[in-house]
Amino acid sequence: MKKLLLSSLLALLGAASLCAARSDPRADYVTRVESCEAILREFMAKPETAIPAAVLAQAHAIVITNQVKVGFIVGVKDGYGVIMVKQANGRWSLPVLIGAGEVSFGFQIGSNTAETILVITDDATPRMIFNRRFNVGVDAKAVAGPNNAKAETVNRELLATPVIVYGKARGLYAGATVKSGWIERNDEANYTLYSTQYTMPELLYSNWVTPAPEVVPLMDFVKQIAP
Repeated sequence: MKKLLLSSLLALLGAASLCAARSDPRADYVTRVESCEAILREFMAKPETAIPAAVLAQAHAIVITNQVKVGFIVGVKDGYGVIMVKQANGRWSLPVLIGAGEVSFGFQIGSNTAETILVITDDATPRMIFNRRFNVGVDAKAVAGPNNAKAETVNRELLATPVIVYGKARGLYAGATVKSGWIERNDEANYTLYSTQYTMPELLYSNWVTPAPEVVPLMDFVKQIAP
């Protein structure tokens, strides 16, 4: 009986190891890109969240993030995103995976998911992510952007701001008193997604890597809304 139990346990362990070996981290990264595409499409589908054409016309880069926040006294928001830049030839780059997060202090209850789009209006700001964690609103000035329903409020001062932020939150979350959102490069994820050893700068500012089929729909949509 003991031998039978031992044999069964070994078989189960072997099966578990085989499943782990067959796990596909690339599929997880593809899902991240697809979810960022879905976020952007959902934003643009509704007047109350859509980004005005005048803002998108100034875009030198677009960042889309998806984050989850939980906490009671100290809140931690963790997630992922993609960044795309408009290259010197006017073409949009590959979507490059990034990390995204936030820490906030103060009384806060519950959890939520947060979806955010950053429209970056200069060439220098995206390059800040190359060497360090980029803190939104600290390393570059950031303001909340008007939606499509309030497009008449778009002005020269707004368009000169390095980062224009569009966001929405779902779920209960209240009372954070200090917060600092950040994004950072994630070369390991991009090595897997694109089967390459090129890093973030090369992926964004060169055409050395052929777009994976799964990222083409997002690229096409960005070209459509921000030609």
